[in-house]
Amino acid sequence: MKKNGKKLKIVLFTGYACNNNCAFCIDEDKRGLPQKSTAELLAGIMRAGSKGADILEIIGGEATIRPDFSRVVAAAKKLGIAEVACATNGRVFADMAAAKRIVASGIDSLIFSVHGPGARVHDALTRVPGSFAQLVKGLKNLKALGFEKISGNTTVVKQNLAALPELARFYAASGVRNVEYIFVDPNYGGAKRNFSALVPRISKAAPFMRRALAFGRRAGMDQWKARYVPLCHFRDCLDQISETNERTLFLTEHWAPDFINTDAIGSRAAVGRRKTARCRGCLLYDQCEGIWVEYLKNYGDSELKPVKKPAAAARIRPC
Repeated sequence: MKKNGKKLKIVLFTGYACNNNCAFCIDEDKRGLPQKSTAELLAGIMRAGSKGADILEIIGGEATIRPDFSRVVAAAKKLGIAEVACATNGRVFADMAAAKRIVASGIDSLIFSVHGPGARVHDALTRVPGSFAQLVKGLKNLKALGFEKISGNTTVVKQNLAALPELARFYAASGVRNVEYIFVDPNYGGAKRNFSALVPRISKAAPFMRRALAFGRRAGMDQWKARYVPLCHFRDCLDQISETNERTLFLTEHWAPDFINTDAIGSRAAVGRRKTARCRGCLLYDQCEGIWVEYLKNYGDSELKPVKKPAAAARIRPC
């Protein structure tokens, strides 16, 4: 239900079970928690419908490995929810029968998580040999079925930084028009436990992320974005920041087995990320959410470079 011109987006977590084992996963510590039952998911869908949800995003773990996944999607569409999406590692779609079943359920869009341009990088991060090959086959199967609404997301860590430009070429060649390059969240899970091995400095990550965005721009992909980054490192890419887009378009709620967060955007800025004394006076201060709290604990804030000149803050152009 639109409120103040914004769409209500409900993110429904099915549980944390997954057929990948990503090194950086934010939910690494939650794998043993019980999955939601089918009845619980259907009740959640009914509640989302009664609240007037415009978008229902179903995620895990890996939601598509559930035997009831297609039933859950079909129930949401029958209820009249306009857009039902799913974030997925894509492996299930390598099975054409499963791909057909899920497409037939009425799913509107899929977000494929791709963490490298090939098996060497991707499989090393998912820690499942063959996961990249299955993902690619899944993309091909969906294309063969005429399913085109496929987005992408990439978690940016030390191991895939240098591969981001090549990954951008993969996305463009696959026709993926909406991509998020997500700076890894080290506040929880695998990236917190193995911070030094996984989390790059933002000053090292930003140039590679910006090169990927620039490649997309040149390829006509104007919906590629960076997520969870301090704006001072993306001052000439301000029209390609996910959080800015999210705050403008959506009211987002997260409904998980272990928590309900009715203001995912507000709580992230209040709890997960911080601006520091160095940020004071920055012309982008009000737009920016800062950087992860755990990042600041480990690396400090010396890389934050406040924007002081109005011309620099106002410049919005392809990076």
